[in-house]
Amino acid sequence: MSEGPQASVKPRRNVLAWALVCAALAGVAAVLYIIVQASTKPAPVVHTEEAAAAPKSDFAAKLVTPKAPTPPPDYVFYDASGKAMKIADLKGKVVVMNVWATWCAPCKIEMPTLAKLAAEFKGKPVAVVPISIDTPEAAANARLFIAQNGPLDFYHDREMKLPFKIGAAGAPTTVIYGRDGLEVARVAGEADWSGPEAKALIDKALAAD
Repeated sequence: MSEGPQASVKPRRNVLAWALVCAALAGVAAVLYIIVQASTKPAPVVHTEEAAAAPKSDFAAKLVTPKAPTPPPDYVFYDASGKAMKIADLKGKVVVMNVWATWCAPCKIEMPTLAKLAAEFKGKPVAVVPISIDTPEAAANARLFIAQNGPLDFYHDREMKLPFKIGAAGAPTTVIYGRDGLEVARVAGEADWSGPEAKALIDKALAAD
């Protein structure tokens, strides 16, 4: 007995069902492939100027080097014994001249680090010279403060004009002079003079001809 048209419909339905199943499996496989590729492929690296440029340290950001060799000012200040002297008198040494005052909080904060720098280079041709720009009336307090920060010695600018003579914007300002008596670099503002960057700066000045 013939099954008629309904017999031919069933095979077509089976073929269509299998086609749909295959298509679904193919789709799942494609999605899985994309996921695996995305998880194993490294993310693209975007290079920008900000990312390429390493941020400067606080010390490096404040460090300035002169465009031309600059001699120290022909200006008199006084040592602890009251003897008049000039920076030029220290030629042959690397001079770390620091302008400070007792009324300057950042000056007093960084002074112990200058003391550590002086101790680090003790016995070498390096002179750390903190010059107070306090008034004559306040000089006694300035002397006492320096005594608490050995091995530093006391120096005093009685006329309080040194910042103008070296073109300093304020205190503290530290100027480094090479052994030839010319300015190597300067730092405006408080700095850590006990750190590796400060030591490297002095080592470089010592090594220069």
